[in-house]
Amino acid sequence: MKIEADLHLHTVASGHAYSTITEMAESAHKKGLKMIAITDHGPLMPGGPHDYYFGNLRILPQTLKGVRVLKGVEANIMSNGEIDLDEKRLAQLDFVAAGIHADANYDFHSEQKNTEATVRAIKNPFVDMITHPANSFYPIRARDVIKAAAANDVIIEVNASSFDNSRIGKRGNRELCLELCCLAREKDVLLSLNSDAHFHTDVGNISCLFSIIEEAGLTEDNIINTSTEKIEGFLRAKGKEL
Repeated sequence: MKIEADLHLHTVASGHAYSTITEMAESAHKKGLKMIAITDHGPLMPGGPHDYYFGNLRILPQTLKGVRVLKGVEANIMSNGEIDLDEKRLAQLDFVAAGIHADANYDFHSEQKNTEATVRAIKNPFVDMITHPANSFYPIRARDVIKAAAANDVIIEVNASSFDNSRIGKRGNRELCLELCCLAREKDVLLSLNSDAHFHTDVGNISCLFSIIEEAGLTEDNIINTSTEKIEGFLRAKGKEL
């Protein structure tokens, strides 16, 4: 399966990534991608950017190196289910992802608490995608998360870095990921196959997900980022002005 967009990328602004926006776009172009989303971590991530960074993303051109660039964030889901950018900043962005991260004002590890926080984030009208929900360190109840995603038109990510041992390694929970994928397919919840690249050579690198895609019986109809037109339609339907 081939993707046209990578909707989860980090630059030097995240504090623990090592490439610039231009380097990410250039790598995407070389790999034949048509679109990327710059989703640097929200301000509660240690070393992450100040919230003003996200307001100033508007100065970026819409296209770099022939690749459409969505100005976004991977906001941090806090223990109460809120995320770490306010509505003013969120409204200025093309794409809002959100996920649970260690050391970013999240204090729980129980399935119940993780599920409650994730579902509350899904209900935030600005959130477009939940990142790496198949996380061994922060397990969730797949059925509750997919139900909320279906009701609120939110994408669920299948995160490549969680399953690539050369990168992060043991974060990914394969059984949970398969359950999420199968439930998403049944409930018509869109999935996104993303690299979560923190260095430009990993942009678009989702090869470790191919066996999961096959086992879950996913087709292009289940995956939003196999088509930039699907992404643009999804975002416009949510009131984004692209």
